[in-house]
Amino acid sequence: MAKVTAVIDIGSNSARMVVYEKTSRFAFHMLNETKSKVRISEDAYKNGGNLQEEPMQRAYEALCNFLSIAKSYKAKKILCVATSALRDAPNKSVFIQRIRKELGLNIKVIPGEKEALFGGIAAANLLPRQENAITVDIGGGSTEFTLINGKNVHNPISLNLGAVRLKELFFDNDNIKEAKKYIDNELEKLSFENIDTIIGIGGSFRAIALALMDMENYPFEKIHGYEADINKFKNLLEDILDAKEKDLKSLHIKDERFDVIKPGALILLRIIKKFHIKKLITSGVGVREGVYLHDLLRTSNFKFPENFNPSVRYLLDRYVDNKQYSNLLSKVAKEIFDLVSKDLEIPQEYRFHIALAAKLYPVGGSIHYYSKHKHSYYIIQATLEYGFTHFDTLLIATLDRYAKRKLPSKEHYEKYKRLLPKKEILDSLSFIVSIAVALLTHKPQQKDFSLSYKDHTLYVLENGCLRVSQEAIEKLKFIKSLDIRFVPYK
Repeated sequence: MAKVTAVIDIGSNSARMVVYEKTSRFAFHMLNETKSKVRISEDAYKNGGNLQEEPMQRAYEALCNFLSIAKSYKAKKILCVATSALRDAPNKSVFIQRIRKELGLNIKVIPGEKEALFGGIAAANLLPRQENAITVDIGGGSTEFTLINGKNVHNPISLNLGAVRLKELFFDNDNIKEAKKYIDNELEKLSFENIDTIIGIGGSFRAIALALMDMENYPFEKIHGYEADINKFKNLLEDILDAKEKDLKSLHIKDERFDVIKPGALILLRIIKKFHIKKLITSGVGVREGVYLHDLLRTSNFKFPENFNPSVRYLLDRYVDNKQYSNLLSKVAKEIFDLVSKDLEIPQEYRFHIALAAKLYPVGGSIHYYSKHKHSYYIIQATLEYGFTHFDTLLIATLDRYAKRKLPSKEHYEKYKRLLPKKEILDSLSFIVSIAVALLTHKPQQKDFSLSYKDHTLYVLENGCLRVSQEAIEKLKFIKSLDIRFVPYK
């Protein structure tokens, strides 16, 4: 696969392009994301599905700009797909041929089931593992569904439910009763059973999730992986449907969504009621990421290898030169955790966070040595997202921010406590990472000490010279229930 790849998705409401760069076989990161509100399906559903001249011209101009951006990043491959607006249009060939002739871009109009599959592949690979969940991708002209069990994607299906479609067919005529009947009739085509989780993809779901995050002053500015309170989400959907357009801003809905947010909200509400949904997860990835992963993972059954995470691999590829040191930090941190966790009453689930925080500790040093802790924190907080909950990301970032320093501050904890463990556990985890970092201050090629634990004391048996490590340990802010002693090698 090309090192730099651009993926363009022409939807009913917006055209979007993402540019990805590979850093190793399966690791990648985004170089650019561009969106244009072309509304290519505008007035189409009132005219037999035919694309109108003005929307087609907007889409043409956006694609022209997209190609200029892709060229600036030296993209060697451009994958372009179009969904329901072109899929439904009797005159789609006019637009497709013009784009091919004048811009040299080949547009692949994908069937609804393929669109659903792409969204499912993205969600299964780039969100925390879910069982018995369905993806719901509400677009302008259609809504796609897949069943997710772990990394497996099943039963992709596309229904003629879309925010723009419903707006033009029902909401513009204030015929909400018929809109509900139309939605429910379409949903009868779904055969999913024992589902309690929705993974929301697409602009309508994200817009509503962002509004809820704003309303509850959510402390983490990341939409991908956001888990909404189901009751608050349903209440917001009801409020959106009851609100007049001028009042939508007070519900934290952005102006650009005013005309299509009500149809999207109604579709979501009917789905939640039909399946008795208990859990909602917002996906920041969808069709574009699915198209990219379908190409990237084509030789591995469209799944990342076991125990592989693209965000972690990217961070190591991009920011860590001395991977031997990074691995040794992780190994020592896990060893300390195994020795002290029972006495400190730390649940075993946090071993994962300890190991990864230690492994990623060096990332900030590649930016600036004297502010490496701050840079590690911001880089990890921003970048560690694929496959991680917000709790995971913020905890790992926090542990690295305070490694080899003071314990996490009261101000930091109060700001993020809904996404962090109890303060006593957080302090213990932070201290463990700090011990590992301090013990390896001299950056040995291999571990030159051994560890043991007895009577609330961690003993460090020196197999070499550990003077700077001892001095680093002395500078730490200790927790009350743990002491450290060095034992010279005899």
